[in-house]
Amino acid sequence: MNGRGIKIKQRNNMKNITIYSTPTCHFCHLAKDFFKENNIAYTEHNVLTDLEKRQEMVDKSGQLGVPVIMIDGHITVGFDQAEISSLLGI
Repeated sequence: MNGRGIKIKQRNNMKNITIYSTPTCHFCHLAKDFFKENNIAYTEHNVLTDLEKRQEMVDKSGQLGVPVIMIDGHITVGFDQAEISSLLGI
């Protein structure tokens, strides 16, 4: 609760989140902004420069498109805010 007696919802940030992205990808920026706005920690891999992580992304998702977002092993390709929110429980 805050000082005015209003209960503040705490974010459960125990999920393992990884985003495979590139610096110029608009939807990657939207996804990362969404995580930051919701105080959700994530690990980011720049697949433009990290060829090993790029191959890992392709192996896991079958996709070259970014962002590829993994939330506790569930893969989402692109920025689907509704799906991501559902996976995060927010």
